[in-house]
Amino acid sequence: MRADDLILISVDDHIAEPANMFDAHVPSRHRELAPRVVTDDNGTQQWWYGNVKGRDLGLNAVAGKPREMYNVDASRYDEMRPGCFDVHERIRDMNAGGQLAGLNFPNFTGFSGQVLNMGPDTAINEVMIRAYNDWHIAEWCGAYPGRFIPCGILPLFDVEKAAAEVHRLAAKGCHAVTFSENPAALNMPSIHSGYWDPLFAACVETETVLCCHLGSSSRSMNTSVDSPPGVAMSLSSAGTILTLMDLLWATFWERFPTLKFSLTEGDIGWIPYFLWRAEHVNDRHGGWIDHDFSKTGGPTQIFRDHILVCFIKETVGPELMHHFELGNVCWESDYPHSDGTWPHAPEELLVTLQGFTDEQINAISHENAMRHYGFDPFAHRARERCTVGALRAEAGDVDVVTRVGRESGERDLEAWREIIARTAAQSR
Repeated sequence: MRADDLILISVDDHIAEPANMFDAHVPSRHRELAPRVVTDDNGTQQWWYGNVKGRDLGLNAVAGKPREMYNVDASRYDEMRPGCFDVHERIRDMNAGGQLAGLNFPNFTGFSGQVLNMGPDTAINEVMIRAYNDWHIAEWCGAYPGRFIPCGILPLFDVEKAAAEVHRLAAKGCHAVTFSENPAALNMPSIHSGYWDPLFAACVETETVLCCHLGSSSRSMNTSVDSPPGVAMSLSSAGTILTLMDLLWATFWERFPTLKFSLTEGDIGWIPYFLWRAEHVNDRHGGWIDHDFSKTGGPTQIFRDHILVCFIKETVGPELMHHFELGNVCWESDYPHSDGTWPHAPEELLVTLQGFTDEQINAISHENAMRHYGFDPFAHRARERCTVGALRAEAGDVDVVTRVGRESGERDLEAWREIIARTAAQSR
């Protein structure tokens, strides 16, 4: 297959939310409590929800920059390309990268909406979560039908309200919600507690996927607070290993036989080993751990039946694809994050999938995402206009080099050390 003939749908992109996003969606009586962007004494811009600090822009908004201009600390909107926060410019960037559509996760709220769940008044939290979702569906996804897979955030502080929001979102055509990779790390009940059953039931009823994004437990993997930054960055997928193990040994599958989870941004090359390890543990220790797989088929079968995975660019996972259910493997762009491959994703994907048939490439590049998320872009755009070549032909004037920002330096290393120290303190 030629790069120009690919059709690309990413199951993981992100929004650096625009500062005015809540203006039209928060009732006037609550508007003074809405999250806001504050410019600090250093000139950086940061989201705040009351006294709760939002997640930094930094490495989450570096698309188009050379690596020498990657910054860790909170940045500014005028130090990133407009496609990070402006939906019209995002479409131009998607066209320039040959990408038809994408599922967009939140940024300042935390990847599972943690910040909006942390306010002291749960009633206000729910107002802000609904406002975020309404903006996301109406203004972001709604601006260009067929170009975005909507993804909602949930009021995780109350499982019944979370289930109700799943139903409300499904009525708007949204069949993906972001859920924590480890709710116990957020001081919420674990997935083994039975607490989340109403949410799981709502997802089954509405055919909604629960997306567990890397980092959605507000924890990062690291060995020590003084380890070099490369340690934690290289260990990033370790958080997803924990999520996979929780899911393989969960006991709710018999109650929810069609429930689907997605492991997002954790790569896939490591998965076959841990599937083998889970099978090995069940074989060797099944006598005393007393785990009943008789109706679910064991760890590997649970993985094949219930868990979606995705990758950006790697060499190991595709070489081990025979260990996967191909229909559950998707591609992700991760725009505008630092691991993303924009604007060269089509060429990178073909290198990654060298030796795969056209049918297999189509499944991974777009067909699996369409099926699992109930998404049909061809209802809005003729298929021949959805290819990499056709989209890039519409974006000849897009400069794919980001020409704003600053060079990285000691300021970024200091910001990294502060993040690691804060995360370590929260984990104690």
